[in-house]
Amino acid sequence: MIQVNGLDKSYGQQVVFDNVSFTINPGERVGFVGRNGHGKTTLLRMILGQEHPDSGTISIPSGYSIGHLSQHIRFEEDTVLKEACLSLPDQEDGIDETYKAETVLAGIGFLRDDLDLPPMELSGGYQVRLNLAKVLVSDPNILLLDEPTNYLDIVSMRWLARFLRGWQKELIIITHDRNFMDSVTTHTMAIHRCRIRKVPGSTEKLYQQLLLEEEVYEKTRTNDEKKRKETEQFINRFRAKATKARAVQSRVKALQKKEQLEELSEIKKLAFTFNSAPFTGRQLMEVRDLSFGFEPDGPLLIEGLSFYVGKKDRIAIIGKNGKGKTTLLNLLAGELSPVGGAINCPRDLKLAYFGQTNINRLNLRKTVEEEIMDVHPEHHRGAARSICGAMMFPGDQALKKLGVLSGGEKSRVLLGKLLVTPANMLLLDEPTNHLDMESTDSLLEAIDDFRGAVVIVTHSEMILHALATRLIVFDDGKVTIFEGTYQEFLARVGWKNEDPSSRPATSETGRTRQSGNRKHLRRIRAGLINEKSRTLRALQKKIAGIEGEIIRLEEKTEQDNNDLIKASVAGDAETIRRLSKAIHDSKSEIESLFSSLESLHGDLDNRTREFEEKLNTVEI
Repeated sequence: MIQVNGLDKSYGQQVVFDNVSFTINPGERVGFVGRNGHGKTTLLRMILGQEHPDSGTISIPSGYSIGHLSQHIRFEEDTVLKEACLSLPDQEDGIDETYKAETVLAGIGFLRDDLDLPPMELSGGYQVRLNLAKVLVSDPNILLLDEPTNYLDIVSMRWLARFLRGWQKELIIITHDRNFMDSVTTHTMAIHRCRIRKVPGSTEKLYQQLLLEEEVYEKTRTNDEKKRKETEQFINRFRAKATKARAVQSRVKALQKKEQLEELSEIKKLAFTFNSAPFTGRQLMEVRDLSFGFEPDGPLLIEGLSFYVGKKDRIAIIGKNGKGKTTLLNLLAGELSPVGGAINCPRDLKLAYFGQTNINRLNLRKTVEEEIMDVHPEHHRGAARSICGAMMFPGDQALKKLGVLSGGEKSRVLLGKLLVTPANMLLLDEPTNHLDMESTDSLLEAIDDFRGAVVIVTHSEMILHALATRLIVFDDGKVTIFEGTYQEFLARVGWKNEDPSSRPATSETGRTRQSGNRKHLRRIRAGLINEKSRTLRALQKKIAGIEGEIIRLEEKTEQDNNDLIKASVAGDAETIRRLSKAIHDSKSEIESLFSSLESLHGDLDNRTREFEEKLNTVEI
């Protein structure tokens, strides 16, 4: 268990944490969300003792072990397997638990032959994977995982999600993939306006609660401000009248005691649309019998691939790392030439390409504004500044040199360049890698609104479920076309060797049994989903009713207060008595309704979590 009390942290004038307090209780798996640069990694570093708060305490029990995913590469052993085994807990009975390290390494994408390789011969991505394996096998009291999926492919991410769902101790995880986070956590914790808010349930529940609280706060602030002005008018009007001295003095004291709520500052977010270019035909691209390999006499990465791109298609290219996904996108973009087959495009095709390596093509000596204007020189400076603002580089921030930007900020510059480019086909290679959760949501909305076609490489199952209508699948040593959604792919085909029980049966009987089992699971799952919808809808209806009643009573109280002031001025004792009682009754009822509302929100969170746990046990 970890307890944080009264934590403050600032860098110069920038406040990161302001009087932050929270507890990580036994068995809680906590998703940690918040915008990039708002302090998520800083908090993890303070828990690890790598940074220190300006004030406040972080209490960690004696002997409580912390495992964290380090980006620092330092290896001691001469093979991958030996290096992973270094982190296995010591066994007093001398039992060899090498199999645990082998299981984790296989789960996150290491082949049997990889286990004997020297760690320093691995690529940078696989070295980080090895660090992740070492953390997972160390069996600490709490896991701190900062973007653990960044170097994982889709199959490894699915394995890691299953591993973390079975984790019985504590976990704090940072990831921009909302679906991945919600699938493994019991609680969600957010950095919001320099404070920490932690609730049971998913990211959606937390954001809905924050939104509701801010709406209530703003309504209260507006009402308070209105009442304050009316009270000040009353004081100014009757200050000089001796007969009203007591009433005036009473209001002066009340005004001094009343806390004045500050107007909430606007939280900037990525908001943009792609520049759709017109297209009159039905097909934007036709790929026929495409083949490609990097070595003239070497094996082909892509062989005999044929497909077309319709003008409103959403095609996802999926598969393990190193199998050819980015290579295919480079072929479609014309940056590589095929060794066989053809890619046919009409004259009015206009491509916009967001590539993994395109960040390296940015001119680090130029400003954000200059880089945007280079794409479309005839655009005036005001238009470029507008794009910069949409990419969260407002005002003078547009004059920053690219060389001082973070990876995420450079990705936003690339997205800005795409916005300037008229296009009817987007090629996107892992566009969310450096985006936070809110920016990823904005990107998904922009892709959804785009009037042309989109071909995207991604390992995010959230994006696949949200967008993909067709798939190009790199799996089992070949590339195939799947006509359908990602959910249909998982149900009908699935990833080869992901789980022994999901492998295709070798006999007709086996295939029939597997098909029947899937249908049975789908029926169970559909029933649970319907029950969840009915139950939660009823609770949400009650919540909406109480919220509406609270708003009605607040408006009534506001009107009664206005009438009370008028009655006070007129000296109408009977009306004053009646309105005072009405205001008191309304406030009591509002307090009671807020208690009921809090209880209902607790019920909603608990029932949602129960249904999610049931659904996780009935995976198809």
